[in-house]
Amino acid sequence: MIARGKMVFITGAARSGKSSFAEKMAAELDGMVTYVATCVPGDDEMVERVARHQDRRPQNWQTVEEGLDPAHVIRQNDGPGRIFLLDCVTLLVTNLLLQPGHPMAEEQVLDKIDELGKVSYESAAHVIIVSNEVGWGIVPGDPLSRMWRDLVGRANQVLAARADETWLTISGIPIELKSLGRGD
Repeated sequence: MIARGKMVFITGAARSGKSSFAEKMAAELDGMVTYVATCVPGDDEMVERVARHQDRRPQNWQTVEEGLDPAHVIRQNDGPGRIFLLDCVTLLVTNLLLQPGHPMAEEQVLDKIDELGKVSYESAAHVIIVSNEVGWGIVPGDPLSRMWRDLVGRANQVLAARADETWLTISGIPIELKSLGRGD
């Protein structure tokens, strides 16, 4: 039986340092890194953001753009010595909810997130998953935005529950949450 890798979940607010922390963590592991990008840029500002993220990454990292089924990428390329960095769950939830012609209901989205968590946890590779913590701001003013905020929160809970380590980044400072939650 092949040993399982480690699943790490990293969350934080926008510009909290979560992606940089995840990238540093992946770079420090010994193995081939596959960056699983869930962003489907829809405007010039997002294209610029994606370019900044790409410029930060080492040239030897493989990038796979998968906005709907990142569990498939992990499953297809799994193995010891592999590292997957998925950035980010927030955009994945958006893509699933709003995919043209095939929008998913809330429970279908959560089923996809649960599948991602299961595949990531059982993987022989190390899997690092990044997501935004979106529930600390104002209550959104419309039903779709409130549903999205709640769904991202539920997705984060699903992934954090499966993860070996769960990190929160605040102002560039990572804090490991599972050991705090257990009182270690």
